[in-house]
Amino acid sequence: MLGLLSIAALAAVALALRLPGRVALAMTGGLWLAIAFLLGVAPESGFARAIGGSLTGWLVGGGFAALILAYRVGLRRLRALAPEVDAPAPPADDGQMSDAEIDRYARHLVLREIGGPGQMRLRGARVLVVGAGGLGAPVCLYLAAAGVGRITLADDDTVSLSNLQRQVIFRSDQRGEMKADAAAGNMAELNPHIDVTPLRRRITAMDADLVARHDLVIDGTDSFTSRDEVNRACVAAGVPLLAGAIAQWEGQVTLYDPAHGGPCMACLFPEAPAPGLAPACAEAGVVGALPGVIGSIMALEAIKHLTGAGEGLRGRMLIFDGLYGETRMISTTMRADCPVCRGHRHA
Repeated sequence: MLGLLSIAALAAVALALRLPGRVALAMTGGLWLAIAFLLGVAPESGFARAIGGSLTGWLVGGGFAALILAYRVGLRRLRALAPEVDAPAPPADDGQMSDAEIDRYARHLVLREIGGPGQMRLRGARVLVVGAGGLGAPVCLYLAAAGVGRITLADDDTVSLSNLQRQVIFRSDQRGEMKADAAAGNMAELNPHIDVTPLRRRITAMDADLVARHDLVIDGTDSFTSRDEVNRACVAAGVPLLAGAIAQWEGQVTLYDPAHGGPCMACLFPEAPAPGLAPACAEAGVVGALPGVIGSIMALEAIKHLTGAGEGLRGRMLIFDGLYGETRMISTTMRADCPVCRGHRHA
């Protein structure tokens, strides 16, 4: 009985401390292995008698526990691989804003650059957000709050404790959940007048058909490979790509749009950076508020692009230095020999 009580107590401590599932599993699994080892090498010792049971019983019990765990892991993976609706259906209504929507979007409606027509364009817009991490979190929250009618959110990762320092769309009790599902639920709670479709997977260069069902793609991923794949899909589909990137104290935002005269990502970054030159945030670190700054700029640019307000970032890149509070704007141009977009230019 002492052994079972010890494992139960350890599991209760892990639950009370809200430790990630893999940590709790490692703790309880380690204790089980220690008990099995003791029963195997010294079954007649006083401590082994106090633990209770036999080596065979503990091995059988551990086998059942492993089967249950394998079943749960397999079920989660099957759910992640299940067919999904790649783009949300348009809302079934009469095409008019309700009184609640008019009240909710009142500050937009009084803006000369947005007004009623601009808000209706947001309401009818279809946006694909790739990545629900540091940049995706503020993008998703502000697009939902702004009333972007149909949002598809793609991410294959789960929420972890280390995310919560900067990924403000998630809560502590959502650790272990798929980011796409958790973020979509929180967005729907923020604004019930929008449709959010979670995709529990990555976007690749083969997703041009999915991309083509949207008016704008927003990329908040954190690796060159992922960004390159999203860029290729957007170029093939002829859909503008609003992209952001962050590291440590700095960030950048631009609009890739070769179909309308702007460069694509491969025009500016034709090759992956050398190893160690552009480390991921997990390695280089990132100040928690920086994704909020860059992600909010991305959301602002998305609203401008969808409503036609102001001047966007096609052919320009905004660079922000948070450590010294400086902002720079640089011009960007197409590369004549770009192998990705040179056959997809229409302006």
